Amino acid sequence: MTDRCLLAVESSCDDTSAAVLRGESELLGHIIATQDMHAEYGGVVPEVASRAQLRVIDGVVSTALAEADMTLAAIDEFAVTAGPGLIGSLLVGLNWVKGAAYARRRPLVGVHHMEAHLFATTLEDERAQPPFVALLVSGGHTLLLHVEEWGRYHLLGQTRDDAAGEAFDKVARLMGLGYPGGPAIERMARDGDATRHPFPVPMIRGDSGPDDDDYYDMSFSGLKTAVLLRVRELEESGRLEEEIPHLAAAFQQAALGQLVEKTLRAVQASGCQRVVLGGGVARNRALADGLGGRLGPKVTLFVPSPRLATDNAAMVARAARFHLDRGERADLELNARADLPMPGIVRNGASP
Repeated sequence: MTDRCLLAVESSCDDTSAAVLRGESELLGHIIATQDMHAEYGGVVPEVASRAQLRVIDGVVSTALAEADMTLAAIDEFAVTAGPGLIGSLLVGLNWVKGAAYARRRPLVGVHHMEAHLFATTLEDERAQPPFVALLVSGGHTLLLHVEEWGRYHLLGQTRDDAAGEAFDKVARLMGLGYPGGPAIERMARDGDATRHPFPVPMIRGDSGPDDDDYYDMSFSGLKTAVLLRVRELEESGRLEEEIPHLAAAFQQAALGQLVEKTLRAVQASGCQRVVLGGGVARNRALADGLGGRLGPKVTLFVPSPRLATDNAAMVARAARFHLDRGERADLELNARADLPMPGIVRNGASP
């Protein structure tokens, strides 16, 4: 096992994070700088986000190094999120890390943001190893994977429209709950009765099987439209404000219910005894509790702590360690891609 020290930077959206990792899992320093100004806009404004990241990235890296009691000169390897994400934000981190690696003639590797989410739980529990079923749910992605081994990911299903986190943000906006929508809906739903507004769970057909296109795929746009129509009805009757907690509970139950059902299908078909959650939506306790309550005693559920479920550089460092140990390196031609394909993805038995 290597004891080399790795500095990783994550800047794919509005957060800016830096981490120092020694070996595979010894986290020496980890800093996440968040931005609160986007709440007034109802969502992340790309130009505002990247400009703010330019202002803080030096300080974020310096603080992570100080926490690790190290200097930049002592770093052996560098890693950075290369995509997917907001292109301006990605370039802030990418250019900083490329400059540092080039100046010190150190190895560099680019990391896929969603693959990094796969590795997050291994920093807290070394048992989170393949084979397992993974549900990755964030503001931009919803992926259901069968992970046979690191670096080889069978894509079972994904959203056909909105990502789960995106749907939460949009529905929260409809209800006037503000941004970010996921935590706002989760808080409001605690005081609600989901049976008051029973929305159907999308993409769940009793007669479908693993060979059907929609067996593992997910959809949230129809559910979002159903909420919109109900909001309009309640506005017209003057009852919207009093029904918001119940609407939030009903939407959350239907949205998370779909994620739970699809994951259970994957577990049953694969025979895996481990399930890994990842991504920002994994911070929702109702998702973890709902899935954990359905998996049964023989299946272990791994859920990252809230700090490692959000966008963070620690998971980027852990994924980078895997790729660096395989001998992978990037050069100065490494560039950011907003739509970067996830490495190692296999669907229907063949790489896309």
